[in-house]
Amino acid sequence: MAFVGKKFPNLAVDAINKTGVSEKINILSRAQQENKKILLFWYPKDFTFVCPTELHAFQAAMDEFAKRNTLVIGASCDTPEVHFAWLNTPKNHGGIEGVTYPILADSNRNLSSQLGILDITNERYDEESGNLLVDGDNVTYRATYLIDEEGTVFHESVNHMPVGRNVQEFLRLIDAYTHVQENGEVCPANWQEGASAMNADRDGVAQYLSEHLN
Repeated sequence: MAFVGKKFPNLAVDAINKTGVSEKINILSRAQQENKKILLFWYPKDFTFVCPTELHAFQAAMDEFAKRNTLVIGASCDTPEVHFAWLNTPKNHGGIEGVTYPILADSNRNLSSQLGILDITNERYDEESGNLLVDGDNVTYRATYLIDEEGTVFHESVNHMPVGRNVQEFLRLIDAYTHVQENGEVCPANWQEGASAMNADRDGVAQYLSEHLN
């Protein structure tokens, strides 16, 4: 189910950070209350292989996200305890020590199921608890959501397990969407911060094509 152009699901999920402090995070409420954009990225599983490279890559770009008024939040279906153990495992042992942003622990898979990003072959709901029950070690794909200050999703993408993400592309997408918000123009293919955008009409595209694609 595509969420672009829609509000992010109104659902609170357990989260933990490097200090071991647990909290409930509602992505929709957090964006609206703090008037910030949010980048939420899902990865399959703690203590795996491509995953720590991504978590460290997002951490390395934290200053750039902060400049763009954007919060970074990670997520998987592991428990808070497993997250905390991984957060305290050094890099030279495959860990994510040094990561400072919160990580959702969607261990009941309620949010990931609603987003439709679980790699699930067999699932059922427990009527008593209301939780999603899955057979086997079901995990999420590498899904990424960019959410604006009103809680509306303006980008979503899903990678298969073996393919890591490019953090710079998400910075570019945030820059482009911010340009649209602030200037009312649209951003053409391969647009970068500081480049020309265009008016969203026939004259605008004609002018842009004539100036840039000759």
